[in-house]
Amino acid sequence: MHTTPHAQPQPSARRPEEALAVALTSPNSSARLQAAMTAGSRPRAEYVEVLVARSGVEPDFSVRETLTWALTQHPVDDVLPRVLEELRSAVPRAVAQALHTVSKLGDERAWPAITHAHLHSPDDEIARTAWRAAAAVAPESAHHALAVELARELGRGDIDTMRSLSRALATLGEAAAGPVSAAAALRGGDAAVASHAGATERLIADPDAAFAFDPADAARYARAFSATSGN
Repeated sequence: MHTTPHAQPQPSARRPEEALAVALTSPNSSARLQAAMTAGSRPRAEYVEVLVARSGVEPDFSVRETLTWALTQHPVDDVLPRVLEELRSAVPRAVAQALHTVSKLGDERAWPAITHAHLHSPDDEIARTAWRAAAAVAPESAHHALAVELARELGRGDIDTMRSLSRALATLGEAAAGPVSAAAALRGGDAAVASHAGATERLIADPDAAFAFDPADAARYARAFSATSGN
């Protein structure tokens, strides 16, 4: 008697979020970028976890930017709670990228999750993204207090770090003018602080202007930097 062989069971197809996770681990950065773009173009709630998790470990800047863009294409109520969890991560890149995503979402509900530790982190990338995120989501009633905290960082870091801080303070507008002046007066003997405060005050007055030191301030800052670096 002839019997028909039983058909072999077929492996189940990957779920969309599993396929996305695999695509985002491709060794080819262009393939990862395309996967992130596709996830943003066709949002699914199941993608949020995959996109956030990858954001914290993705080495390529362009891909990280696209992952953030993809997250902003999903409903904020799906994205925000998961992104805020990342602010407690022990991985600096994950924290910085989550803060960057918070700044793009612009939702005031994120404000309580941005802590003193973020704003004054010794990690420049975390601090810069925290300044930007805080300025983007702080309610108006908190602008003055935030400006006081940010003004404590005047004079910190290289030109890019200084520019990031000044832009965040300028975002707060007139609420930042008093704290910047007060911080400059309190630490008036510090050339970097004085130069940075002056540049910030000009940016607050004209947010569309380029960040730049006054020529006299620039010369003073250069001398101070040279002295501290031993050159």
